Amino acid sequence: MQDELNPEIRARLEKAVLEVFSHSDFHKASIRDIAEKAGVSFTTIYKHYGSKERLVFAFVDVWMGKLTDRIVDHLQGIEDLKEKLRKVFWLQLDYYERHEGLGRIVFMTLPMKTWMADKNFEQRRMMNLMVDVLRQGQEEGILNNKVRAGVLLDFIMGFVQRSFFMWIQRGKKESLAGQANELFEMVWQGMAQPQSKIQGK
Repeated sequence: MQDELNPEIRARLEKAVLEVFSHSDFHKASIRDIAEKAGVSFTTIYKHYGSKERLVFAFVDVWMGKLTDRIVDHLQGIEDLKEKLRKVFWLQLDYYERHEGLGRIVFMTLPMKTWMADKNFEQRRMMNLMVDVLRQGQEEGILNNKVRAGVLLDFIMGFVQRSFFMWIQRGKKESLAGQANELFEMVWQGMAQPQSKIQGK
């Protein structure tokens, strides 16, 4: 549906969605708020999206798709598993630091039950990419294989989410991405097989 919208109108909607939903309570914000902020009629928005949930998720999917594109691009040529995961971890922290509004929407504004009910929550392309890397590590005996690769992914993503949330809570006094290496070493220790830790892999 977004493709049918005039690009200039879509750009105004994108800006309005980001501004409204990154600073407002999700349940209190409405399509009318977006319409007023974007200078687009309520009817136009409703015709193309149908609900505020679908409106928000449509743009979140676009923004998350850009993050996935960055991950795919940056992983080209990296063979070492640990360095692949370090890069993915840094890219996420960097992306959310640069796109704070998206981080606020995904991690703080959207009610988890509402977010999980939408197909965009799965972010299959990104998650499949990451799970494949984690499975590779398990098959090579580098990462903990006593749990599913999905559990390792949950561990990483939970760390990213909490790091972003507390970065906001503490007043953004330091660069979030600037701490990526130190934070990643903590994550790595939690995922690596004991012998991998001893060998310093």
